Amino acid sequence: DKTVSLRKDLSEMHEWITQAEEEYLERDFEYKTPDELQKAVEELKRAKEEALQKEVKVKLITDSVNNFIAKAPPAAHEALKKELDVLITSYQKLCSRLNGKWKTLEEVWACWRELLSYLDAENKWLNEIELKLKATENIQGGAEEISESLDSLERLMRHPEDNRNQIRELAQTLTDGGILDELINEKLEKFNTRWEELQQEAVRRQKSLEQSIQSAQETDKTLRLIQESLAVIDKQLTAYAADRVDAAQVPQEAQ
Repeated sequence: DKTVSLRKDLSEMHEWITQAEEEYLERDFEYKTPDELQKAVEELKRAKEEALQKEVKVKLITDSVNNFIAKAPPAAHEALKKELDVLITSYQKLCSRLNGKWKTLEEVWACWRELLSYLDAENKWLNEIELKLKATENIQGGAEEISESLDSLERLMRHPEDNRNQIRELAQTLTDGGILDELINEKLEKFNTRWEELQQEAVRRQKSLEQSIQSAQETDKTLRLIQESLAVIDKQLTAYAADRVDAAQVPQEAQ
């Protein structure tokens, strides 16, 4: 009987739709690791593609029902037509929901990758600060050399806040949705602690370098005054020596 065959096809398609909904849309998902999240994205993509492939099946059922209705007595029309309409509506809804969930998870995955990218960039900058702080730890030299080191450190510290703001916003977006929240909180705590420590150390080092510059300038000034004084004395002594003046005949400081 053609009606029985058509109802069997409709029933099988309904069962597949119900199973897909239970498997991909009604199940509670928890994404605690990047692997789980990536796997979910791939699963949803496969489910979405599989649903789209069922479009051929749905079209064949639709054509079969419509052809039957065109030839069958009116009494057989209403029930089959209603079942077909329910199937088409359920199928379209499934496709839409699968596609929507897949897109959402893709955006979440992209958000996670973007967060990692910003964290990597900021950690590289923190590495540079760490190296710079080590290089200026026991710096030797005059005021000019120390001043160059201070300028170099200050240039490095003039780092825009944009990346850190992006990290904060991306992390908030993910953790608000319960996505990778434990891992993200751990990464953020480690990053923020390191950021604060190096910022504080950099401020201390800047003050220390400023004081070293001041001390070096004072030392340079003292040395210059001593050199000028020695030059005057040397000139006097040279004159005394040229005139063959006895040491006992010159002032005490010249002796």
